[in-house]
Amino acid sequence: MTSRQSPCARFPLNTLHWSTHAHETHINKPPPIPAPIFRHAAPSGPWPWMDLQSDIPPETDPIPKHSPEQWKWRGYPQNLFGNWVADRVARSKMIENCSRDPREKCRIYHVDVLDSGIFKSVKDTDPPIEVDESALSQLWDLLQVEPTGLRLRVLLVDNMKHPVLQMLGTRYNIEPCFFTSSLNWIPSRYQEEVVKKKGDHITVTLLFVRTAIWDKSQAPLHILSPSEKYLLQDLLALHMIRSSEPNGSTIISYHPSAQWNRTTASRLQNLVHKVGESVYWQKIFEQSKDPTFLFLAILWYALYAWDESLDHLYIHMNWLETNGLSTNDNNLTTELHTIQAQLLHYASLLEEFRKSVTFIRNTPSPALESSEFSDQARRETNKLMRKECDNLLSEIERLGFQLKNITDLAKATVNFVDSRRMQDLTVATVRDSAAMKQISYLTMIFLPASFVAAVFGMNVREITQDATETLSHYAAVSIAFTVLTAWLVVAFQAHSPVHEVGCGFWRRLSWPVFNSGKESFPKS
Repeated sequence: MTSRQSPCARFPLNTLHWSTHAHETHINKPPPIPAPIFRHAAPSGPWPWMDLQSDIPPETDPIPKHSPEQWKWRGYPQNLFGNWVADRVARSKMIENCSRDPREKCRIYHVDVLDSGIFKSVKDTDPPIEVDESALSQLWDLLQVEPTGLRLRVLLVDNMKHPVLQMLGTRYNIEPCFFTSSLNWIPSRYQEEVVKKKGDHITVTLLFVRTAIWDKSQAPLHILSPSEKYLLQDLLALHMIRSSEPNGSTIISYHPSAQWNRTTASRLQNLVHKVGESVYWQKIFEQSKDPTFLFLAILWYALYAWDESLDHLYIHMNWLETNGLSTNDNNLTTELHTIQAQLLHYASLLEEFRKSVTFIRNTPSPALESSEFSDQARRETNKLMRKECDNLLSEIERLGFQLKNITDLAKATVNFVDSRRMQDLTVATVRDSAAMKQISYLTMIFLPASFVAAVFGMNVREITQDATETLSHYAAVSIAFTVLTAWLVVAFQAHSPVHEVGCGFWRRLSWPVFNSGKESFPKS
C-alpha cells in the first residue's frame, strides 16, 4: 500500500475513538466503563455490595412500612429482599447509575409472541410507553394488566429511570443483582426463584464488542471516509421469568443511554421482530412452547456484533502491518501495542459469552416438568435446545479461532517492528563505534608527540640545570598516584568480581589485604 489512509484508519479501542495520528484523536469520548466487580455479579453472594472492613457492625435499617397498593413498589428492593439495606443500595449505585437527565426519555418497548408461536406484527404492536414521572400510578396500573393469549412478552427499557426500576423489580420479583450487574457493566449469569413444575428466573448480562460508524459532524472531515468505523463495547442485559402459567413468561431487557451509539431498545425490538420472520426460528417456535428459545435467539445479536467487529479488526490489523513494516511511524507502533493489550480483554469477553450460552444449555426450565408438556415434548424440547445452543457455541468457537489469529498477527507484527527498531539501534551503535574508532586513531597519532612535548617541558635537572626535581621523583610520584587511583576505583565498584557478594564498603576498601594470595576473578 502506498497510501497512508485506510478505510478503517481511525480505530478506537474499547470506547475510545482512536486515530493513527496523535493530533487527530477526538476529545469527545464516551464515559469510561467501570471495572467489573465480579463478586457482586450474582445473588449467591450472601453479602450484597458489602465492604468487609466497614460493614462489620450490623446494619439495622427499618423495613419499609406498609404502603398503599399503588405505591408499594417504592420500597424496592428492601421490601422484597431484606438484606438490601439503604447503605448497600447506595454502594451498588443502583440509583446513581439510572438515567437522571430530564432530556432522556424513559421508554418501554415490547414484543408479543402469541400462544401459537407467531409474533404479533409490527403494525399490531402498541406504541412504546413513554414514562411520565408525574403520572407513575398509571404506569404501575398498566404493568398489573395481564396480557391474554400470549406465550411470551418481551419488555425493552430505554434510559432506565429509578421509579421504573422499582416497579419492574416489584412487579416481577426481580433479584436486585440483575439491575446492579447491568447498571455497573458486570458480566453475570444465574438462576433463581426455582419452583418445581412452575418456573424460574434466569439472568444473563453480557458485554460484547460491535462496530459503529463515526458521526462525521463530530470529527474533522479531512480524516473521515464513508466506510470508517470504530469498535464500541456494548451491553446486553436480559432477565427472563419462565413460567408454566399462561401469559406468565416475560423477558426484560435493559438498555443504557443511547448517547454513545449503544444498542437502543427500539433497535433490539426491531431485531426481535425479525426473529419471528425467520422461517428457521418460526419452525422452532411452532415445534416447542419453551419461551427460552427466544432468549437464545436474542443472544445471536451479540454473535453478529462480534463477527463484524473481528472482520473490521482483521482488516485494520492488515493495514497496520503493511504500513508499520514500510514506515517508521511511532504512532503505528504505539497503536499495535495498544491493540495487543486490548485483544486480551476481548478474549475474556468472548469467553464470558461462551459460558453464558453453556449456562442456558445446562439450565432447563422447571416449567417443562409441568403437565403442559408431555414426556415426548419435554425430550424433544431439551434435544432441540441442546442443538441450538451447540450451533451458537460452534460459532463462538469460530470467533475464538479468528480472535487468536488476529492476536498472533498482532504479536508477530509487534515483534517484527520491535526487532527492526533494535536493528536500527544496532546500526546506529555500530556507526557511532566507527566514529569513535576514527577518533582513537587520531589520538594514537598525536599521543606520542604529546608525551614527548610533556617530558621535554618538565622542569627537572636532567633537562634544566638549575631545577630542583629529578626524573626519578617524577616516576615515583606518578606510580604512587596510579596505584592509589586503581585501589579506589576497585573499592567503589560494588559488583566487581574482586569482591565477595554483598560485602560492605570498608571490606571493599581493604580488598588488597583480603585478596592477597587469592585469585581475583572467579573461574569460568
